[in-house]
Amino acid sequence: MKAFIFPNLNKANSKEYVVKACSILAKHGCKILLSDDYCDVFGNSVFASYSQQEECFSECDVVVAVGGDGTILKCAQMCSKYNKPIVGINCGRLGFMASLEHSQINDLEKLVSGDYTLSKRMLLSCIITNHSNQKSEYLALNDIVISKTDNCKIADFEVSRNGHIISSLRADGIIFSTPTGASAYSMSAGGPIIEPEMDCIEFTQICPHSLFARTIIFDTDSVLTAKCYTGGAYMTNVTVDGNMKYKMSQEDIVTILKSDKYVEIIDINGDSFFESVNKKLMQPIKDNSNPW
Repeated sequence: MKAFIFPNLNKANSKEYVVKACSILAKHGCKILLSDDYCDVFGNSVFASYSQQEECFSECDVVVAVGGDGTILKCAQMCSKYNKPIVGINCGRLGFMASLEHSQINDLEKLVSGDYTLSKRMLLSCIITNHSNQKSEYLALNDIVISKTDNCKIADFEVSRNGHIISSLRADGIIFSTPTGASAYSMSAGGPIIEPEMDCIEFTQICPHSLFARTIIFDTDSVLTAKCYTGGAYMTNVTVDGNMKYKMSQEDIVTILKSDKYVEIIDINGDSFFESVNKKLMQPIKDNSNPW
């Protein structure tokens, strides 16, 4: 087995966890791949082969993301391109997509023995068409967010499904998320948590000027389009998985639909998502619960 270690060295102690992960996997006969960007960082502290990043994605059997959910999001598109599964080791805070906490890193040996399950996650395709009919396309594992800039007081959005307008609203922004992304920004904006292996598209509004705004769940045959009207040009940003991709004008159209690509997340210890919901989201309620 070949494992490509994909680290986020901005996370506390992540370098230490990379070295430990490499040691555990190598001990069980796994070949370690690292991007040549980290050759000077790790040197002889790990026994690894260094190559260009895309070559590592192409050659590996599995990607081990050491960081947080953002680290998994960062490598998700390349994993979908080469059909490589991801296992996450959480060095961050919530870590909903990570199968292992850094304290469970010894369980990586199960990766070599095949003692794990795969969770297949859908992706969203985001196609932006400008006034000249030029198109830009992006993939999202979590969400696509269209939101006003700091220079814009408020924005008017029009959202359609399969050519029929389903929502005209004034708001700070709108979120289109996958079930995987339902526990991220969409949840913070009032949307529901969705079992991550489901196939659907979630539409949630950000601070809508309405008494009756609710999240809408669409099936995956839906083709959703969004337009935005503001008081000036380029007052709206399109963000894909937390990365700002496009400054939108009033003539631009954003189309959102289910992608034919997908990402497989490795779950080593079973029910990692529901354990995260219970321990990381419900814990504040439990800590403050009435003892009576």
